[in-house]
Amino acid sequence: MAKAEVNGTIVADSENIQKVEGNIYFPEASVKSEFLIDSERRYTCGWKGDAVYHSLKIGEEVIPDATWVYPDPTEKAKNIKGYFAFDKSLVNITE
Repeated sequence: MAKAEVNGTIVADSENIQKVEGNIYFPEASVKSEFLIDSERRYTCGWKGDAVYHSLKIGEEVIPDATWVYPDPTEKAKNIKGYFAFDKSLVNITE
């Protein structure tokens, strides 16, 4: 079981995770969407494709660009399609 937590609030938890490049990716269904805020930030990875970022809103606190997802990854990264990873400097990740 892996968890993503901010100040005691669990924003994602799942046993069905993927690990890529030192990041834990959580399936979309395990991410609590009520904490997600769309972000304009985008990133293109040479082998995974285009990432879309989201900020987290926990109570009154907004954590900018704390999570990202590859909605349509390359063939090499298809195992993380729709999975969310969290910035480990902003979100506590435990396994």
